[in-house]
Amino acid sequence: MIEEFKNFVSKNALLKKGDKILITVSGGRDSVVLCELFYKAKFPFAIAHCNFQLRGKEANDDEVFVKKMASRYKVDFFSKRFQTQVFAEKNKLSVQEAARILRYKWFEEIRSKNGFDFIATAHHKDDELETFFINLIRGTGIAGLHGILAKRGRIIRPLLFAGRAEIDAFVKKNKLHFREDSSNASDKYLRNNIRNNILPLFEKINPSFRNTLSGEIKRLSEVEKVYNHFIESNLKHILKNNSISIFALKKSKFAEVVLYEILKKYQFNSDVAQEVFGSLDSESGKQFFSVTHRLVKDRQRLIITKRNSAKTKSVFSVSQNAKRLVVPFKIELSKVDNYDSFKIPKNNWIACLDFEKLKFPLQIRKWEEGDFFYPLGMKKKKKLSDFFIDLKLSIPEKENTWLLCSGGDIVYVLGKRIDERYKVGKETKTIYLVRCIDKNV
Repeated sequence: MIEEFKNFVSKNALLKKGDKILITVSGGRDSVVLCELFYKAKFPFAIAHCNFQLRGKEANDDEVFVKKMASRYKVDFFSKRFQTQVFAEKNKLSVQEAARILRYKWFEEIRSKNGFDFIATAHHKDDELETFFINLIRGTGIAGLHGILAKRGRIIRPLLFAGRAEIDAFVKKNKLHFREDSSNASDKYLRNNIRNNILPLFEKINPSFRNTLSGEIKRLSEVEKVYNHFIESNLKHILKNNSISIFALKKSKFAEVVLYEILKKYQFNSDVAQEVFGSLDSESGKQFFSVTHRLVKDRQRLIITKRNSAKTKSVFSVSQNAKRLVVPFKIELSKVDNYDSFKIPKNNWIACLDFEKLKFPLQIRKWEEGDFFYPLGMKKKKKLSDFFIDLKLSIPEKENTWLLCSGGDIVYVLGKRIDERYKVGKETKTIYLVRCIDKNV
């Protein structure tokens, strides 16, 4: 098994000479075997152990056992006790998900702080089969069916070449001691249910099922590469700056699949993606939400924004002597006294206002329902909501519109139009120049 281990590490370029590896060790059979393989292969390593404090004395005994292991191998030992149940309840997570988040965050902290090159976990071939079923049940698309990757970022899985039978044989041959997690016998956890019931059921039908499924997972991994190439080639024409072109999407042969893959990156599930696809020919304004993002159906676009980017009521003050602002975005402010020689630029991102008509301090704020102004060239007031309709602005564009105000008046809708009452004219003595540097306001 040692040679198979070395060959797998070499073939998958998991580590090179001189790399420092942090092995995550629970004290169970698999992580004990991984440590022994590293030791026999003479690969330098250290040990990290998490005590999630979910099994009382049993969990504390695991911690003691792993500490003795590190002492026996004469390697560095890191351990931490987590308030897992509290973290899970506070963040509305399952205990398993909470433990996963806590441990990987801590492992990365140790790795970066102590100069380890990689974090090694003891996932093996049977774990890959179980993960396949978990993803199939939960519905993750083709990405969830390619199995566990041997290397992903700073995480390596050097034991993926071995199945349960090989691991058991290695334990017996080398007389290794390990801790048995009593929770592994409980079918209340999905992975245990698959391990204890579903896989054995398939093996009754096909005694070689584990090898068969392992081969299929490898083929699916290759299929995924082709699939991803197709998706990426489509994205170039469909997705730009978090905006999906409905016209370009419809031209794709597999529009619904492409849409799902795009939306998945923004945490939208398959059901919502299906709803979005069904709304492509509907009226503008329909909204869809994921945990992290919002999607708005516009006329010819699907606009995706972060959920925390909604309209804010912050108000920023502009003093009379201010020359530059950096919040809420970059703005340059200046005065021009010689009006006769000044040519008003034809640029909506530059506003020329009559300085004498302004009341300082000015305010910059987001628009609100009921706001109105007198658009340049008009003698009557107009509601901003109607002005936005005329410009055919999307909901996110409306929400991201800022106003420059003097007293109770809107003097400039940034990037769009100034107020007729504050334009420069023959009587103007000083021009107040507002130049927006950021064009995404």
